[in-house]
Amino acid sequence: MSQVDNKEIVAKATRLAQSGDFSGSIDMIETIGDGLSEEPSALYVQGVCLRKLQRHDDAIEKLEQVLELDSQFVRAYQELGHVFIAQKKAMQAIQSYETAVKMDPALIASWRTLHDLYAAARDTQKQQTAKRYVDELSQLAPALQAVKSHLNRGNIETADQICRQYLQKNKKDVEAMRLLASIAVNAKILDDAEFLLESAVEFEPDHIGARYDYSNVLLRRQKFGLAHKIAKQLYDLRPTETPFKILLAATTIGVGETKQGVHMYQQLLNDFDEMDDYYLLLGHAQKTSGDIDGSIDSYQTLYRKNPYLGDAFWSLANTKTYTFSDSEIAHMRDYKERDETSAIDKVHFNFALGKALEDQQDYDAAFTAYENGNRQNRELIKYQTGEMVNRVDWQMDRCDAGLFSKLKNAGCSSDAPIFILGMPRAGSTLLEQIIASHSMVDGTHELPNVLSLVHRMQGRDNIKIGQEPPYPKLLNTLKANDFKQLGQQYIDDTLVYRQGAPYFIDKMPNNFLHIGLIKLILPNAKVIDARRHPMACCFSNFKQLFAEGQEFTYSLNDLGDYYRNYLRVMDHWDQVLPGFVLKVQHEEVVNDLEVQVRRMLDFCGLPFEQACLEFFKTQRNVRTPSSEQVRQPIYKTGLEHWRNFETHLNPLKEGLGRDVLARYSID
Repeated sequence: MSQVDNKEIVAKATRLAQSGDFSGSIDMIETIGDGLSEEPSALYVQGVCLRKLQRHDDAIEKLEQVLELDSQFVRAYQELGHVFIAQKKAMQAIQSYETAVKMDPALIASWRTLHDLYAAARDTQKQQTAKRYVDELSQLAPALQAVKSHLNRGNIETADQICRQYLQKNKKDVEAMRLLASIAVNAKILDDAEFLLESAVEFEPDHIGARYDYSNVLLRRQKFGLAHKIAKQLYDLRPTETPFKILLAATTIGVGETKQGVHMYQQLLNDFDEMDDYYLLLGHAQKTSGDIDGSIDSYQTLYRKNPYLGDAFWSLANTKTYTFSDSEIAHMRDYKERDETSAIDKVHFNFALGKALEDQQDYDAAFTAYENGNRQNRELIKYQTGEMVNRVDWQMDRCDAGLFSKLKNAGCSSDAPIFILGMPRAGSTLLEQIIASHSMVDGTHELPNVLSLVHRMQGRDNIKIGQEPPYPKLLNTLKANDFKQLGQQYIDDTLVYRQGAPYFIDKMPNNFLHIGLIKLILPNAKVIDARRHPMACCFSNFKQLFAEGQEFTYSLNDLGDYYRNYLRVMDHWDQVLPGFVLKVQHEEVVNDLEVQVRRMLDFCGLPFEQACLEFFKTQRNVRTPSSEQVRQPIYKTGLEHWRNFETHLNPLKEGLGRDVLARYSID
């Protein structure tokens, strides 16, 4: 019998059960025949009907079969709870319901029963938690309860469809907007989520949940200033509530007050020992502030508490200086193969294992681990291969010499920004650390402001793959004063990241595609292109698991293609904006530091300072994966490290192409 036929039988059986004909429903399911043992949905319906017929042991048997086939079948856990309640087995019922709501917190029936069970057990704290969930879910329309449940179980398309249908009839329903924003966040469409939540807050300025969600999305988008402002307001309103403490700690670190943020995380962990995952955030904050020993201790504490959390091991690897023990390597090899380990944790384990094996000079095994991690991660994300070609073409077509000649007097006159951009893992953090060591320059981090402006210019219409978006072609339609206002807005919005120096650094690498826009809004800005040999740069990206974005890095061929197009657009900027961009080759910085430091300072109009040569002594927050490397003197050992893996890198060479390899010889 086909899968379609089985679905029809399950649907008919469900209707019979809903009408009260439980025996008829069971009989209908039995018509599936031999294939029944492989149909979790059919077995689940039988389990429900058997409970209704008070055949409790038979019901448990069916539901356990369901979970053997699909351990993520959430409602089977809830149904087991119902059976145990009927059998007056309170502890087993609590365990089943707790498993259900952990997987899907929108199961209001489970929360209601848990509330009563906790009350009977006199567990006041858990009873209050259950009451809060019941109260929150009861306020939602049934359609939105369904959206929440589908979202929790990963049924994103279904959740999106139901939510949009509901919003068409209830256009200003803030709870629906919050849910649709959650769907957008899940799909990594953060600009849509921000727009929805900004609108929700405008409709209901006092809505605590909408403001909380809005601050979280702003935090994800690295708009730390506004995120922190909202988080502080929420904390002042409800200073005892843990979610607001956590949000305030994260945004406090975002605006650069790292020591205070570290203290807040430590206090949270002291108050709530069960918050194991926050050791990860504490470790990241400690690493950013330069407390590498503290961060290592936090990551190790975390994996001892949760041995399945691959991110604890990857975070250790991502310090770039940590050496794994033999027992830790054995742990990673073991847990990356376990069925209970989540898909993303397997990714983390593989990347961390690659670093550990590379340190042991077992390069073939290390490459296999990196390759597995990249393949697994690529399966979890969506990347539009080939779109980079179009994006570069559109920039080259629209941002020609005529545009810059016509608008040479446009833009904001400020000369404060110093943009350091280029490919990730090209040495930009080192250049930032060098220039930020100057007394007249503030180091910030990878500021999102230019990319946020690009998103606004793109508009909210869905653009098909290959279809030219509104930006950059609309640059030809704006007035000179428009560019001046956009430049001034950039200066105003980035003040929150500065400490009072006359100049500051924006180190967002992806800004390289938008150098034309930067020239138009900030014609006196300085732009430095951090360049690194393509083989070294691309393989360094292949070894790096990014927290978010940079999806092109999970395939050697895509990496080569991306680098080739990066060179193509940088050549274009050199042609139409001669002298606006300073190329700084990483290998030349390593081989002759002082010459390159003086060259960069001259380009930026800064007098030479010895501190720039002693950049590793500078105490400042560094957020990127290279944070520990730039706190050490320059070393040359990494320049040719990719050659240890060269036998595996033919797909990268193919992606780069003959022209690039001829330009950057590998002989």
